[in-house]
Amino acid sequence: MNAHVPPHPQNSGPDRGRPQNRGLQNRGYGILVEPLRGEVQVRRGGCLLAKSNRARVMYETRLEPTIYIPREDLVVDLSNKVGMQTFCPFKGTAQYHDLKLEDERVDNAVWIYENALPEASQIEGHVGFVADPCTEIDLGSNQIAPPEYGNISGPLIDWLLREAAFLPTPAEFTKAFSEKLLEQGVYLSRLSVLAWSLHPQIAGKNFIWQRATDEVTTYAPSYEIYEHPSYNASPLRHVSKGLGGVRHRIDTEDSDDAFPILSDLRAAGATDYVAMPLPFSDGRINVLTVASDHPEGFSTANLGLIFECSAVVARYYEVFMQRENAQSLLETYVGKRTGERVLGGKIRRGEGDEIDAAIMFCDLRGSTLLEEKLGRRDYIRLLNGFFETASSIVHDNGGEVLKFIGDAVLAVFPASETGGADADLARAQALKSARSIAPALANVAAEHGLEGLECASGIAYGTVTYGNVGSRERLDFTVIGQAANIAARLGDYGKTVGHQIVVSENSLPGSCQDSTALGALNLHNVSEAVQSYAVAPFRHAPAPKILAAPDGPPPVPVTMVK
Repeated sequence: MNAHVPPHPQNSGPDRGRPQNRGLQNRGYGILVEPLRGEVQVRRGGCLLAKSNRARVMYETRLEPTIYIPREDLVVDLSNKVGMQTFCPFKGTAQYHDLKLEDERVDNAVWIYENALPEASQIEGHVGFVADPCTEIDLGSNQIAPPEYGNISGPLIDWLLREAAFLPTPAEFTKAFSEKLLEQGVYLSRLSVLAWSLHPQIAGKNFIWQRATDEVTTYAPSYEIYEHPSYNASPLRHVSKGLGGVRHRIDTEDSDDAFPILSDLRAAGATDYVAMPLPFSDGRINVLTVASDHPEGFSTANLGLIFECSAVVARYYEVFMQRENAQSLLETYVGKRTGERVLGGKIRRGEGDEIDAAIMFCDLRGSTLLEEKLGRRDYIRLLNGFFETASSIVHDNGGEVLKFIGDAVLAVFPASETGGADADLARAQALKSARSIAPALANVAAEHGLEGLECASGIAYGTVTYGNVGSRERLDFTVIGQAANIAARLGDYGKTVGHQIVVSENSLPGSCQDSTALGALNLHNVSEAVQSYAVAPFRHAPAPKILAAPDGPPPVPVTMVK
């Protein structure tokens, strides 16, 4: 509906001008337009704005009555239409104009439905006035009598209030919501919700339900969607950019297809299509679309029910997306395992678990010279390439990147509480990661025209505390313990003697047969010497694993987003 608050007409005159109750109560959502008798005047601070004997009043469920006057009966000038517009699925898109008076210009003072929908055809080309303390409407002999509106009730409302909150996923909510609309008598053939997200790779989620299958398909378009012609020519972009909603009757071949999807839906048997804003509390505009294959399309009561429930429906999707956003942001910044722990309630300072783990510290060598040679922008691109390569390999081998520290990667490979074979597996995973990262950097080097890139990795195994440390205002989820310190020192030592991978004796897996003993090393800030070994990297990087996205379907072509 429109974002404005229409003016409340001034009641005056005898009862002979009072319209009788037209019985809209208990009929669901309704619109009623009636002519007013005699002359109606609109003034602003004593200045006459309009004078008409053809004024009309619109009654719309649970909204204040609104007076509309033919544009020809204005006695002041309007500006050309301005950028502001609002959408109503029953009346269409309202274009706003400024009032140009002798001593002032009133911004966005009136609206006009230039192409009103059939339900509101009687006010097409008429002017409505935005509520303003300075604007007065003299109704002459007319007195306004709004119909009595019934309460919203039925299976859909009961479900929203009682059962919907227990659905665990947005896909399940979408399916149940669509089925409840059918149960309420809405002629629905297709429903979709596009909800934007905060994810480094996924722009949002598009949930599409179709009656033919009674299933929900979830798409997760990448950020390339914003540049793709299919999106730029879609109702989703139009609505999400705040350009108003969309409604099209598409049951005839000569229908005006403003968007390519309309012809696709017509081919599938659809007759009516609506895309309306689904705003979140932070101002982001998401999109709800519905299509009908009934010969007469959606009724006013059908769309009224959907519209009046849309604010509540939006809050459900906002809760779903906020949890997904929290999870994806935590996984992006602290890793999947750590993100799950934080969401699971491990949020107090000093709270953590003691775990046995192999710790890997991998540092890019020659960073200072690389920045000088490449320049800041290209060096950042190279650094991101290094982090992407190292992170992918760590994840493929069962580890987790805890953080990036300058030009280094800190990764953890937890062993289960049983130890034994699982402990040796964690050691093997850490070593395989380190041996794979070094040759994989050849591709990063080639992308930047470099002959090669080198890194230095240190690995140590031991018991560490895996949890929160920091100040009251700023916490960091990390690993604290001697193993983490030793891993970093072994990497530093490797730089000084030309070894790319140096590991402590207790982190060397039993399966490793090609290590070189370095003896007991005295490391900075480590009280006892550490028996250590050098291990050569692989000559070639192993082929990467192909994994499904951890949080659902992988990104898909934007042509699938409709």
